[in-house]
Amino acid sequence: MASVDELTQEKQRIAERLARLDAERAKLADQLNELEIAERVLSRFGRGGATVVHARRGRPARSAAAPPSAGMRKTRSAQQETGLSLSDAALKAIEAHGEGATAADVLSYLSREFGMAVRPNHLGIALQRHRRAGRLENRDGHWYLPHSAHGGLPQPAMTG
Repeated sequence: MASVDELTQEKQRIAERLARLDAERAKLADQLNELEIAERVLSRFGRGGATVVHARRGRPARSAAAPPSAGMRKTRSAQQETGLSLSDAALKAIEAHGEGATAADVLSYLSREFGMAVRPNHLGIALQRHRRAGRLENRDGHWYLPHSAHGGLPQPAMTG
């Protein structure tokens, strides 16, 4: 049977080995984080044509050739090409629908005429901002330009 001194020495040796392994694991984790940061920087500013597949901890592999924000880049570039903000484009869409337009009508008009892919909640924010400023009215789920903009008599807006 092992003596108490032998058990203490074995325990000490294992504790030291665990400490070395923990230090090495922390060092490797830091190196991995630095490499991931460098990879993100290179994917944004570096070579655009390189396709690299990396497996990350706990995530499926993803290729650098098709970043997840590619769709948002198209939306921004389409918006920049037209030179219209979402706010201005929404007003033009409602102006084009003389009898009033639903939010879905406005979304389809923006997509068709301006090539803008707009999230419904962003459109809703823009429409409500125009309503609060008095540039739009909302009646029965349809958006209208105020009657004063058409030259008619102003009517009270029924907001919902």
